Amino acid sequence: MSLFKSASVVSLLTLLSRITGLVRELLIASTFGASAMTDAFNVAFRIPNLFRRLFGEGAFSQAFVPVLAASKAQQGGAETKVLIDHVASVLAWALLVLSVLGVLGAGGLVWIMASGLQQDPHGYHVAVVLTRWMFPYIAFMSLVALGAGVLNTWKRFAVPAATPVLLNLCMIGARPGWVRRGSNPWAWSRFMRWLAGCCWGV
Repeated sequence: MSLFKSASVVSLLTLLSRITGLVRELLIASTFGASAMTDAFNVAFRIPNLFRRLFGEGAFSQAFVPVLAASKAQQGGAETKVLIDHVASVLAWALLVLSVLGVLGAGGLVWIMASGLQQDPHGYHVAVVLTRWMFPYIAFMSLVALGAGVLNTWKRFAVPAATPVLLNLCMIGARPGWVRRGSNPWAWSRFMRWLAGCCWGV
C-alpha cells in the first residue's frame, strides 16, 4: 500500500469520525439540553476517555508500536506473534486490575474531576454510578489500541482508523432510546434513578 493511499484512507476515516462525533454531540445537546444528568454523563464518559488516552493510545502505543515493528523486521512474524501474545496477556491482567480499582474508586474520581456536581447530590450519585458502568471501557479500548498497533505494523490502517466512527454511530443509533427516556428531563431523571437502583441496590 502506497504512502499516499494509506494517508488518504486514514485522513478520510478521521474526517468521518469528526463529522459523526459532531452529529453525536448535537443529538445529545438537542435531546437532553443542559441538565445535571447531562453533566453526569459527560463526566462519566470523560474519566475513562482520559485514562484511555494515557494508557491505550498514549504512552503504550508510542512505546509498543516501534518495538513491534523492530521485532517484525529483525526476528520475523513468528517471534513477533509470541511477543504480541505476551504483551496482550500482561496488558489484559493490568487492565483488569485497573478496571476493578476504577469501579471501586469511582466516587473519588468523580470528586476529583467534577467536585462541583456535589451541589446536586442526585446528579453526583448518577455520575458515580455511570462511571462504574463505563470504567471497563478503558480495558476494552486499550485492547483495541493494542490491536490497532498490530494492524498498523502489518500495514492495515483502515480498521484502526474506523473504530471511532463505529463508536459514534452506535451512540447516534441509540438516540431513539434516548428520546423515549430522556426527552422529558424528569423522565430522564427517573430513568437514571431506576438504573442506579438496579445496579447498586439504592
